[in-house]
Amino acid sequence: MTTVCSACGPLPTERRAAVVVAGGRGLRMGGDVPKQFRLVGERPVLLRTLDALHAYAAAMRLVVVLPADQHAYWQSLVATCANVPPHALAVGGATRFHSVASGLAALDDLDDHALVAVHDGVRPFVSAEAIGRTFAQAALSGAAVPVVPVVETLRRLSPDGGSRTVGRDSYRLVQTPQTFRLGLLRRAYAQPYVEAFTDDASVVEALGHAVSLVDGNRENVKLTTPFDLVVAEAFVKV
Repeated sequence: MTTVCSACGPLPTERRAAVVVAGGRGLRMGGDVPKQFRLVGERPVLLRTLDALHAYAAAMRLVVVLPADQHAYWQSLVATCANVPPHALAVGGATRFHSVASGLAALDDLDDHALVAVHDGVRPFVSAEAIGRTFAQAALSGAAVPVVPVVETLRRLSPDGGSRTVGRDSYRLVQTPQTFRLGLLRRAYAQPYVEAFTDDASVVEALGHAVSLVDGNRENVKLTTPFDLVVAEAFVKV
């Protein structure tokens, strides 16, 4: 499988990579086990996420970013599982920003024309089609983010405690993987950290580079609460 890069010609799978950020402690999920290690259909959430990326392109480089004190647990966990996609480990930082920067450092052998996707470790149901759309668009514009329409009514809160309905057609829900030309992402993550950096797109936009939107997939939910695990179990049984 190749992705067409307008600047450098066809891009082989080996020059694509994914940084999977899984540094959460899972406080909203409850319990002692971080959410990325919870089992869904008897397979850890994070491993299901790697499965999805590996199914899209088996030769794609995978880097998993975890807190240092979770590396041994993860390695012992996957040692009990079959068909674990090959991946490297990187040490997570104090924020998502610093964790992504650490993951990018593990790809220092790739040149700036390579493409890299940054994906949440607790989004195991991303489709191959959605992943492919982000890579294809990033090859053309340098930056691509998957989104889905807002299907529920939105209300905007006002400082006086009131609220009003706003048109949902002007909004989109942002997902991952967010995919970029590697050189662009390296420059973006060389910037000083600010709290406004809530995702990779916001970091890249701080450079003044526009971000293209592509269609995500509705099932690509971020597993955050106990209810999300119930939904996830239903997904794997379909």
